[in-house]
Amino acid sequence: MSNSPHRVQGLNNDEVAADWPAITDREITWLRERFPQLGEASQVLWHSPRPMSAAAIVESEQGRVFVKRHHGSVRSAAGLTEEHRLLQHLAAQGVPVVEVLHDRDGATAVEHDGWTYELHTVGRGQDIYRDAPSWTLLTDAAQAREAGRMLARLHHASASHHAPQRNTHLLVARDDLIRAADPIATLQAGLDDRPGLAAYLARQDWQADLQRAVLPWHAGLAKRLQAEPRLWAHNDWHVSNLLWRQDGESYVVDTVLDVGLASPTSALFDLATAIERNAVAWLALESGEAAVRVDIALALLAGYREIVPLSAERVHLLADLLPIVQLDFALSEVEYFEGVTHSPANADVAYHTFLLGHTDWFSTPAGQGLLKALHAAA
Repeated sequence: MSNSPHRVQGLNNDEVAADWPAITDREITWLRERFPQLGEASQVLWHSPRPMSAAAIVESEQGRVFVKRHHGSVRSAAGLTEEHRLLQHLAAQGVPVVEVLHDRDGATAVEHDGWTYELHTVGRGQDIYRDAPSWTLLTDAAQAREAGRMLARLHHASASHHAPQRNTHLLVARDDLIRAADPIATLQAGLDDRPGLAAYLARQDWQADLQRAVLPWHAGLAKRLQAEPRLWAHNDWHVSNLLWRQDGESYVVDTVLDVGLASPTSALFDLATAIERNAVAWLALESGEAAVRVDIALALLAGYREIVPLSAERVHLLADLLPIVQLDFALSEVEYFEGVTHSPANADVAYHTFLLGHTDWFSTPAGQGLLKALHAAA
């Protein structure tokens, strides 16, 4: 935790004090001893406004380097290596991802004084959504279609990446509960290993909440998902995680960023997440139907289907996943805010607004309109 004046994006699209201090020159000096790519002379050009880790772009004699620092309780070096293996596999398959840098000993993640560090190349392309919060919708249907095409390319490549489930639930998007025949029993059985989440849920009538808000949408999904293969997915396909290049009058994806939420879920889970992230203005639901861009959702789907055909049955499953696609990740955020940053107010937002509120929204006329449009696209 930090008393730093560094400011970041809050959960309500506001500016708040950072939980984690900004990366310092002293840390860069230490990292230079491990990573020769930083060179002798380097300086921090930019600090990321993202709230759940600290990151910076550093200028060195050899070019710009992206430095990211995690609290050791959130990511270990071993946990980051899971992400780095995925990036390396995707690169080998031709997906334009950032390059993970190795230190003098060949490691891609290092631990120091309770922190875990990773260094990447900055990637090619323009970060046209650099300052967009994660819940800001996409407004350009052509960019949405291109994002759908690139997501399909990533899935083609990741299908041959075989690795175990992530070693943590913290700030990882998984679909364990969605695939479970009984999500409530499955969650209850895992709470002994998740003390932060258990402590928060002990203050909630969570079984009744999930019974009311989640289970009606979940009915039948577990059985239908048995035929949906596990696939290492990006799980955070927001346009702010893509770098773009202008090609004539249109934009194409030049680099894919940030696989920090990646895990073995499924292609449909990833596509549903992309629609949820990019087509709904979650911070402006009071605007009713104006808060949803059905054309963006359909463009993402259409772009994806240009590369990977989807049967009508799978498109119906995609639409039915959408109301609860955030279930596992919202609970991981609850766990993070309760057990790591000790912020019960933010944990309340993750639980009541993100988990229950997003699910409830799909029963509104605007939410129903989005689901009907996706079913009609089958």
